[in-house]
Amino acid sequence: MVLGSLMLPFLQYCSKKVKSFLLKISGTNHILGHKLWAKDFPEFTETIHTKYLIVGGGISGLSACRFLNQNNQEDYLLLEMENHLGGNSSNGENKFSKFPLGAHYLPLPNKENTEIIDFLKESKICLGEDESGEPILDEYQMTFPQQERLFYKNSWQNDVVPQKGISVEAQKEIQRFFTLMDGFRGKKDSQDKYWFAIPVHDSSRKDEVLQLEKILFKDWLHEQNFKSEELLWLLDYSCRDDYGLGIDYVSAWAGIHYFAGRKNNWSKKYKDQVFTWAEGNARLTKHLSGYTKGKNLTQYLVFDVKINGEKVEVLSFDNIQKKTKKIVVEKVLFATPQFVNERIFKNRSTKSFNYVPWLLTTITLKNEFGGDEELAWDNVIYGSEGLGYIYDQHQNVNQIMGEKVITYYKSFSTDDCRNARKKLYSMKEEQLKSLVLDDLKKAHPLIEEFIVEMQFHKIGHAMIAPVPNQIFGKESQKAKESIDGKIFFAHTDLSGISIFEEAFYQGIRAAKEMI
Repeated sequence: MVLGSLMLPFLQYCSKKVKSFLLKISGTNHILGHKLWAKDFPEFTETIHTKYLIVGGGISGLSACRFLNQNNQEDYLLLEMENHLGGNSSNGENKFSKFPLGAHYLPLPNKENTEIIDFLKESKICLGEDESGEPILDEYQMTFPQQERLFYKNSWQNDVVPQKGISVEAQKEIQRFFTLMDGFRGKKDSQDKYWFAIPVHDSSRKDEVLQLEKILFKDWLHEQNFKSEELLWLLDYSCRDDYGLGIDYVSAWAGIHYFAGRKNNWSKKYKDQVFTWAEGNARLTKHLSGYTKGKNLTQYLVFDVKINGEKVEVLSFDNIQKKTKKIVVEKVLFATPQFVNERIFKNRSTKSFNYVPWLLTTITLKNEFGGDEELAWDNVIYGSEGLGYIYDQHQNVNQIMGEKVITYYKSFSTDDCRNARKKLYSMKEEQLKSLVLDDLKKAHPLIEEFIVEMQFHKIGHAMIAPVPNQIFGKESQKAKESIDGKIFFAHTDLSGISIFEEAFYQGIRAAKEMI
């Protein structure tokens, strides 16, 4: 499971009859991480030697290990601060289901993303191609019907795009917007580079494109005369879902990239489906972690790095043995976010990096919840401050299911992420319960009567937000540069977009530079 889990006694509240259920809080190990501020670590008492050191066991770090291994570089060691690998691609589990503690799906890649496609074949998600070149995909690792639904005007409708009961004007705006996005999806510059590519590093640097990264998405939408409530809600929801922040805060480039970055050109059969699992992207972590078997140490916090001649000396605190160890290496890769790196390296600024806090709430419900109503994989509530919930047992083919398990997502979309983070960490069980249930009751007024357990998972720095000048800005570009060809950096915050593909490619990019 995760660090920080706290079992609490049953809590009761008053209603017409007493109802009680279990409340738990978990989260990332921010207490250990905050020791970087004080740096009151003991002197080192042990030395470890290896050729390459990877600091950070999220997807970027794991991807780097995979690349090293596949290129005949097996003398490496990975350090991770948490007690597990995966970062935001981690999971929890109860007796009824696994459930995600972060990212929970992977869209089909673009045909140009050959490294991702190779990884999908390696992990038996893609089983090859047929005679026509169409990928053969494991359908049990994809969304089943019903994929998504929206609670709008007091009833559920298929798809998250508002449809029933909207005005003709709103319908026309929605159609005009998606037609415009279709154009952006295929748009290339004179060098045959997509305006909006995955990874973002491959995107065009044409002035017209870069200008979109300097303005807010909401301002661009206003310039294009998009104003219907339903469309603006949909776009705000979409940006909060992928970026943490809504249209008031993200750049126009990022807002368009959400719709135009993925080309839908790899598979003709499965265009609208995504890969997903009960445990979310922890399934991908499990495969990548195979490359670190016997080569990783968890609950290690790196706090000092020095280049000493041809070697790099790294000091790390072993939180299990409560002692400091020195790791002597030829080269080191920091697959850690920049707010961590600035505590280790001098003259590294993170002022332009905005990290959005998230709350995930996994709710175990009595089997009777929903009655005959079929839960979709993704269930969204129109106008909600949250992002709805996923049904974690969506792909379970057992006839007898037992209790139902759902995971509710909420990002704190604000221009003051620091205070939002403080507020989230200060919130207790009853406050979190009210926050979540007040939202869910808009679609499920009686949900409280079915709850067996609620587990709240706090992530203070869940993801980088692509605000204007984040992706192509000078500070982001500078943060990617190696130090003396000895110290390298890889993380999704260097891409400006926190998605699996970017983390995967960041690891490959940095590992290539290292060797």
